[in-house]
Amino acid sequence: MSLFDLTGKVAVVTGSSRGIGRAIVERLAEHGAKVVVSSRKMPACEEVAAGLNARHGAGRALAIPANISSKEELQRLADQTAAAFGPIDVLVCNAASNPYYGPLGGIADDQFRKILDNNILSNHWLINMVAPAMRTRKEGAIVIVSSIGGLKGNSIIGAYNISKAADFSLARNLAVEFGADNVRVNCIAPGLIKTDFARALWENPATLKASNARTPLGRIGEPDEIAGAAVFLASRAGAYMTGQTIVIDGGQTIT
Repeated sequence: MSLFDLTGKVAVVTGSSRGIGRAIVERLAEHGAKVVVSSRKMPACEEVAAGLNARHGAGRALAIPANISSKEELQRLADQTAAAFGPIDVLVCNAASNPYYGPLGGIADDQFRKILDNNILSNHWLINMVAPAMRTRKEGAIVIVSSIGGLKGNSIIGAYNISKAADFSLARNLAVEFGADNVRVNCIAPGLIKTDFARALWENPATLKASNARTPLGRIGEPDEIAGAAVFLASRAGAYMTGQTIVIDGGQTIT
């Protein structure tokens, strides 16, 4: 049996109707998992789920929309998943927000709160809705999609970077709390990836040129180049890894 086999596992991926989240949910399904596609809008979720069911067989994917800023909607996501597919084995907290570009001195309080709430607090909420059942079963994998921004300073996306640094610490602390019950919590830290979420960065020629110049591979990443790490962390291949961060950035943080 492959170390990466996820047959029989149930996986929930937030923000999975496009970008990195979509790539992750597609690869988890490809490796055998039953997957829940979740983002704010039902039609976008249904489109991805329909494609997965067409490729892998009916009943392999389910669309459950949820706005991560709503604790009630996240609870509904957890409850409906369990009702439809059974206990959740894999949770990928991928959805995030960044409503502000500019120096920290110019950010409005409501913008800062939205970043912190959606990028940290929502992960805390959903994890604590899902983790108790994992701990009871003595098995589970939780993955938070963070960013290399959490490892660096930046004059344009500082608030976002602060939230992503907090996600590293969230994973470490939960790994300590959950470890005795064989529930693993890890982060993935992508560099600049060609997604709609990061469009403001890679569509700017000057920003893209500067990013590529300090990246050993000389280019930005594609969403599917992040998905393999999620499969690793979700599967038996990653069974002894917890509290860690996998950096996938084309080498940018080494220069």
